[in-house]
Amino acid sequence: MRAEQYLAPETLSQLAPFSLRARMIVEGVMSGMHRSPYQGLAVEFAEHRPYTPGESLRHLDWKVYGRSDKLYVKRYLQETNLDVVLLIDASASMRFGTLGQKSGWGGTEAGRSRSLWTKFDCATATAVALAYLCLAQRDRVGLVLFADGVQASLRRSGVRDQWRKIVQALTTEPVERATMIGRSCDEVLATTRGRCLFFILSDFLFPPEELRLALARLRHRGHDVVLVEILDRQEIRFELDDPTIFEGLEGEPRVMADARLLRRAYLDELARHRAEIERLVRGFGYDRVSLDSHDSVGPALASLLARREALARRSGAG
Repeated sequence: MRAEQYLAPETLSQLAPFSLRARMIVEGVMSGMHRSPYQGLAVEFAEHRPYTPGESLRHLDWKVYGRSDKLYVKRYLQETNLDVVLLIDASASMRFGTLGQKSGWGGTEAGRSRSLWTKFDCATATAVALAYLCLAQRDRVGLVLFADGVQASLRRSGVRDQWRKIVQALTTEPVERATMIGRSCDEVLATTRGRCLFFILSDFLFPPEELRLALARLRHRGHDVVLVEILDRQEIRFELDDPTIFEGLEGEPRVMADARLLRRAYLDELARHRAEIERLVRGFGYDRVSLDSHDSVGPALASLLARREALARRSGAG
């Protein structure tokens, strides 16, 4: 396996101008690029304040004293690293795809088995790009693959080899079983220490109430979250005209139906479902980005990163 096959050059170039910033002010003592609320172990200058008699002279600004004959102390903002967890839906519905395998793509178990570019392939391409970006800016990245529980995981790490380990896990794990995001989230939180930025990559084709409970647990623990919704173009547009056999990928029975008669009702229900997901995400103050699995992941991710950078500049955090 050549890990480089899983990061398209055009995606890398589209993301190059951006950094990934957390909405929360991160905590830690490692040297990264995110501002910490703690003063004292600093690398970035923040401001001057008047000297208080009796305190250490170590941070006195002697140049200011020479100009003004007044004692001022330099204050700094400590730079810290961000912990990122990629939470990837590896349930059976993510095996769906209607696009042929992309040329030069290394492939995942889900795509190779059907010679298709699946939603899980798109999730893998997205996760690989995010992991590369985070590790390049010296953040720690972890990985969790879930279905009806946690299937596989990698501990958060910022070492050089972490990216290849992430690629290996994403491309070899089976994509099967039903989705239980609540149980999966509980299992992840039971072993998560400190606050993190979670990326949840899924089609989110399960009851919104299950997602609401999972997001509430993440919010309660103080985590930041970005939902990356991935749907196949056929799921989005439903461009079918003939009687078709519909097969559930997570245990549902096969159904023969006239696609033309279902199209309007299907599109209305999908729109309602996605609007409810958006409402939940906004209610918790989280981010959401939607991907058509047939499109390049770069532009959508670049838009997300630009939006978060603009928010960070306005709020002064991250």
